[in-house]
Amino acid sequence: MDLGPQAAPLPPRPAGLAEAPVSFLFPPAVAVPAPLRPPARDPLALAPDPALAAAYGPARCLADGVLPWAWNRGELLVATESPRHLARARDSLTARFGPFLRPVELPRPQIETAVLSQHGPALARAAETRCPAAQSCRALDPRRLALTFAALAATLLLAALADPQATLLAAFALALLALLANTALKIAAALAALHSPPRPAPAPLPDTDLPRISLLIALFRESDIAARLIRRLERLDYPRDRLEVLLLVEDDDTPTRDALVAATLPAWMRVIPVPAGTIRTKPRALNLALDAAQGDIIGVYDAEDAPEPDQLRTVAAAFAAAPAQVACLQAALDFYNPRRNWLSRCFTLEYAQWFRLILPGLERLRLPLPLGGTSVFFRRAPLAALGGWDAHNVTEDADLGIRLARHGLTTRMIPSTTHEEANCRALPWVRQRSRWIKGYLMTWLVHMQSPRRLLRDLGPRGFAGFQILFLGTLAQTLLGPLLLSLWSVPLGFGHPVQALLPAGALLSLGLLLLTVEAVSTLLLLAALRRSGQPVSPLWIPTLHAYFPLGTLAAAKALAEVVTRPFYWDKTRHGQFDDSP
Repeated sequence: MDLGPQAAPLPPRPAGLAEAPVSFLFPPAVAVPAPLRPPARDPLALAPDPALAAAYGPARCLADGVLPWAWNRGELLVATESPRHLARARDSLTARFGPFLRPVELPRPQIETAVLSQHGPALARAAETRCPAAQSCRALDPRRLALTFAALAATLLLAALADPQATLLAAFALALLALLANTALKIAAALAALHSPPRPAPAPLPDTDLPRISLLIALFRESDIAARLIRRLERLDYPRDRLEVLLLVEDDDTPTRDALVAATLPAWMRVIPVPAGTIRTKPRALNLALDAAQGDIIGVYDAEDAPEPDQLRTVAAAFAAAPAQVACLQAALDFYNPRRNWLSRCFTLEYAQWFRLILPGLERLRLPLPLGGTSVFFRRAPLAALGGWDAHNVTEDADLGIRLARHGLTTRMIPSTTHEEANCRALPWVRQRSRWIKGYLMTWLVHMQSPRRLLRDLGPRGFAGFQILFLGTLAQTLLGPLLLSLWSVPLGFGHPVQALLPAGALLSLGLLLLTVEAVSTLLLLAALRRSGQPVSPLWIPTLHAYFPLGTLAAAKALAEVVTRPFYWDKTRHGQFDDSP
């Protein structure tokens, strides 16, 4: 496993070592020559030597839970959480510094804080570059992107000026193609989800066999929701000695850290300060915390999440019963404020279709799954081998789902639900959706740098599914209002495209669009029934007013791909909390 940046050169060892090589480990049960006897004062009163941690590797310090502290009277003081952690790191420490080690107990949060305070910049750089460059958005040249988009915009403008009628017809044709492709994929996924036999529920594991789970939760400007998050996590039914929660807080986010301190964290939760870097994104924080996490299973939650109490037991049982190539499990997401207003109702309908039909169907069809950003769980080893998350991708979850698929690893949906807060205001909704769309576009650009290799990795079906899910979704979101504008014809207002189509073509197009509308309504009804949400189906027709908001978000996303490709537009949580 990659443990971060290469270790620095070994600093010189002070003189005065005893001639006999005595290793002083927990417990100190052997006779020790006089020069190695414990000092009279607190060993940690000595100032820590940053060169020692640099020589061992800061990321390795976090992973092993040890910190080479300082030389004292010919032996190396090593801060460690427990004898178990020092025993695990003994061979590595001895190979680097020699056998003269004196352990000094120090709580893990203090070890992590010391490492991060001393080596924050190095750890931040490692977190930002953990994902291989060839699979990361950081490999995209922003200036080249800007030139490409400018050339494309100029070409479209010149085409529209030269032949506006042909340009209009081409835009309608592209919008219709995107709609039909997305509808076909939805139908296939829905049929697979509805008619495939359910997977047998794995037997629950006894407490003695449960794996250790680490939950990573990135918090930024979440002081209003910190206490509620802790209460919700305390409802999880999982042995506390096999569970750790890492709350990742940017080191300059004082209000959130103060709120966590005031909430009195239980022993199985701890704060990881995230040092500043060149970017500020959720996946960067996740990458940094991956070294500090001790679990065999790594889970990700968001600040406003309310998972079902037995979700972690479901995850443990599902991984135990699944073959090794199943590297990821995704729970369904839903909202605890579905009836707050019209926007939350539409958002609920959209989520119901995505998590109750589309994703389960894609899994059954063995197509790549764009992951959700929360309630997603990984086997630690393959996640680390892939390089974690792309710190520069603002939709890191969807990208990671594709990278898993490209390496022959699969994702499964699990029968468990996490409730979160639906965005209920138009402007924050547009900002959130623009981040998702920008990430989808960046993901498409990264993986399409080598189309032949992508085709080889995903296969023809997976390649086609990737194009529809990413490029097709973007095209439909951008061009959808063109098709909606055809409603002006039955309303008696006419439409410029009427004069460009042969006789009867407009009627055929109208019938096709009505058929697509009927199919979409049936799929939404089935998804709503599966979700069990108390939202009336009568709200489904109002989605025609909801989807144009996505067009605004897509336009914002296109502008930011050129101007601020790695900017994380933060969604504020805790504004419409209707959870019990």
